Amino acid sequence: MTEVQVTAPMHGTVESVEVGDGQQVAAGDPLVVLEAMKMQHVVEAPAPGVVRRLTVTAGDTVAEGDPLAYLEPTVVEGAAPAAERPGTAEDADAVRADLAEVLRRHEIGQDAARPEAVARRHATGRRTARENIADLCDPGTFTEYGPLVIAAQRARRPLQELIERTPADGLVAGVGDVGGRPTMVLSYDYMVLAGTQGAMNHIKKDRMFELAERRRLPVVLFAEGGGGRPGDTDTPTVSGLDTMAFHLFARLSGRVPLVGIAAGRCFAGNAALLGCCDVVIATRDANIGMGGPAMIEGGGLGTFTPEQIGPIDVQTRNGVVDLPVADEAEAVATARRYLSYFQGPAREWTAPDQRRLRSLIPEDRRRVYDVRAVIDGLADTDSVLELRRGFGAGIITALVRIEGRPYGLIANNPAHLGGAIDRDAADKAARFLQLCDAHGLPVVSLCDTPGFMVGPDAEETATVRHFSRLFVTGAHLRVPICMVILRKAYGLGAQAMGGGSLRVPVATVAWPTGELGGMGLEGAVRLGFRRELEAIADPAEREAAFEQLVAAAYERGKALSAATVFEVDDVIDPADTRRWITTALRDVPIPEHRRGFVDTW
Repeated sequence: MTEVQVTAPMHGTVESVEVGDGQQVAAGDPLVVLEAMKMQHVVEAPAPGVVRRLTVTAGDTVAEGDPLAYLEPTVVEGAAPAAERPGTAEDADAVRADLAEVLRRHEIGQDAARPEAVARRHATGRRTARENIADLCDPGTFTEYGPLVIAAQRARRPLQELIERTPADGLVAGVGDVGGRPTMVLSYDYMVLAGTQGAMNHIKKDRMFELAERRRLPVVLFAEGGGGRPGDTDTPTVSGLDTMAFHLFARLSGRVPLVGIAAGRCFAGNAALLGCCDVVIATRDANIGMGGPAMIEGGGLGTFTPEQIGPIDVQTRNGVVDLPVADEAEAVATARRYLSYFQGPAREWTAPDQRRLRSLIPEDRRRVYDVRAVIDGLADTDSVLELRRGFGAGIITALVRIEGRPYGLIANNPAHLGGAIDRDAADKAARFLQLCDAHGLPVVSLCDTPGFMVGPDAEETATVRHFSRLFVTGAHLRVPICMVILRKAYGLGAQAMGGGSLRVPVATVAWPTGELGGMGLEGAVRLGFRRELEAIADPAEREAAFEQLVAAAYERGKALSAATVFEVDDVIDPADTRRWITTALRDVPIPEHRRGFVDTW
């Protein structure tokens, strides 16, 4: 039988010879170990046989193709194929020592390895960071980054203690699908050093925020925690003010949807990140503040408990919190729902009977009505998510769907100041328009306003600047608007509801109850006919004359009259509103340029 020559596969040095002359070998058995560029290369038997002659010894230098050994092929009884031998790559059940150590380290960071800490957490009525992430992400889709990171405190604490007590350095972060779309998710872990921001988790945040920008991923941030951590020792920093996380996160504004969730205590740096988010969701037990008790007391500003700082009722009323919820489970469900509006049309939808819209606005033009009933009747069933309901009551801002398509919606609220736009309402609407513009949501505007709120008290609130935000924002919208005049459309306030003019929307239509004018009818009559009215001595006769003039002004200003001079595109049956909206806003090109950022206020 012909001998088989085994040659060197590369240039190298013979580090060891694993067989001897006359030795029987199986296919895959090691014959010689070569060393090249500090790496070992095992030369194996190409087939079963007997080693007849070795041509090298340890220390020899060989070139590629040089003979190493000669084998006489033969059948080796009972030899297992190399693929079936323990320890080979094909042995799927084998766990080597190095892999076992990695698996053990990963297990240490899981909730199951910290039963006492988890029990304490549950005793407060709250969930763990990993429980919240598991609930937020589609099952089995979350991939964690940096789970083996530990706190930068090796100079003051044993390594094993840091591994066991500070997994992930208190920040669980990674990418998971939410509603089938990849999303960056970060959660401070309050079970690790009270959710403080340590040196290593700052670096982790930098990495996550850069990846979110690069991949254009939405971000969900669970922001519970106490801010900066003073106890880290393993860094050469003095102030820590050179950390990039806040800059990198703020840079995401306007580029991707940012969702912040606060439960429990959220202070200092955690609150700063929360405040950068497009939308803030907070539980009823949340306390949110730019400084916690220690910082306040350290500044000589008094002694307070955490519960006294930024409670949920305060932060909802002042507009910091967009969506107050009962608990973390509702917060997660709300976050998933919010993100869904930026994930395209819904495949299935139902709508209320549109004929009911015809009777929602009273025939008496002075009678108030519930504009939320109009919104609910107009949008797809159960598709309305109102933001900042507790703030700026004069304007309603909501995400809605119509025929499955997501839209932003603004509406004047006649139950508050008759629908007049005050400072808070203007700020609320302007920021919401920025949000819609940044993420490509067309806007539906439901107009019923006598105009901007005026008077000495109003001017004390800097209305000149705040009201103008609506004009500046409207003039720079890249998304289209469809305007529906429900009742009153007067003055600058009505123009602001249309992006600056009734000509700005891609469609401006009115319901039969619509009325338009440069200012409110009553005010226009009192100003325009002051001399005539003052000339009437009898009060009752004067009032009757006033009402007649108002009625005449209404006839001139009602929507049907405005339509004859083409100030509106049509006066429509309220039941036909959805068709107008979907027709006007469907497939309107949105320019490529994007808004720089979404104003935090």
